[in-house]
Amino acid sequence: MRKILLLILLVSIPFIVSSQSMKGKKRGKSVRGFANNKKKPRKEYILGIGASNFLGELGGADQTGTFFAKDLEFSETKTSAALGMRYKFNKRMALKGGLYYQMVSGADKLTTEPYRQNRNLSFRSNIFELSIQYELYLTKEQQGHLYKIKNAKGMKTFDLQAYVFVGAGGFYFNPKAFYNGRWRSLQPLGTEGQGLPGGGKKYSRVSVCIPYGIGAKDAINKDWGVGLEVGIRKTFTDYIDDVSTVYYDNNALKAAHGQMGADLADPSHNNYPAELGGNATGLDQTAPGQVRGHSNHKDAYMFINITVAYKVPYKRRTRSKF
Repeated sequence: MRKILLLILLVSIPFIVSSQSMKGKKRGKSVRGFANNKKKPRKEYILGIGASNFLGELGGADQTGTFFAKDLEFSETKTSAALGMRYKFNKRMALKGGLYYQMVSGADKLTTEPYRQNRNLSFRSNIFELSIQYELYLTKEQQGHLYKIKNAKGMKTFDLQAYVFVGAGGFYFNPKAFYNGRWRSLQPLGTEGQGLPGGGKKYSRVSVCIPYGIGAKDAINKDWGVGLEVGIRKTFTDYIDDVSTVYYDNNALKAAHGQMGADLADPSHNNYPAELGGNATGLDQTAPGQVRGHSNHKDAYMFINITVAYKVPYKRRTRSKF
């Protein structure tokens, strides 16, 4: 929680400074008695829907040592959705807060890389994220005709705004695997020995993330706009897919969590790659202490959303005559 608050504070500082500066400018204008009747809406409500994907230990490329786009499993693309609000401080800067939903999944059976194939792990997880983001606009919004009437003076037929963003957030996840006809939560089972002697403590299903990405939006009319946003989430957990370190004693897991716990911790095919000597080498790839995941690379998730924005009309303040 302290990490989340610190990240949000750091991201918010530029907006606080900008807001105070703009307030000072407004006070200066009001002294001269001028009013701006053509102010643009500062506040927007945003709805987004699209596709999400995941980058972790499971599935991915047909070789080891690949990262990011090369290790994505596009057949595991799932649903993404967002609900948020944007506040524009000026033509170049905005603050956006939102609630994001992603479904992510992965499966070793989708790769031909021999180690992952033999490991045979799989998962899916809902991700619920709350984040705040700083947007920097690379192009300024153009003043067009109020209703974009064809051939009207001042008409702008194309009002595309491109932007980049970065922020801070927190999210909840709960990896599950399919077993005996049902999706079972993996964290309570301690599949890498968490909660058992020598296995460390159980990981938290709440973590922090750094959202960043790019986007573009265009105004349909004075009230509505559409856009496209590509977002990536750098996280500080390696357990979104429940895979991070090494195998634990499967017999101990069975004693603690039953047959289901043992099976979900190690559903391997027990088929050591033939090009490395096969099972004749006597090496058990899933023995206690053997590599199950790689904790030095944290998990990440990403999305592409189509967005619709409603611009809240600017309300001019008027003084009472009495």
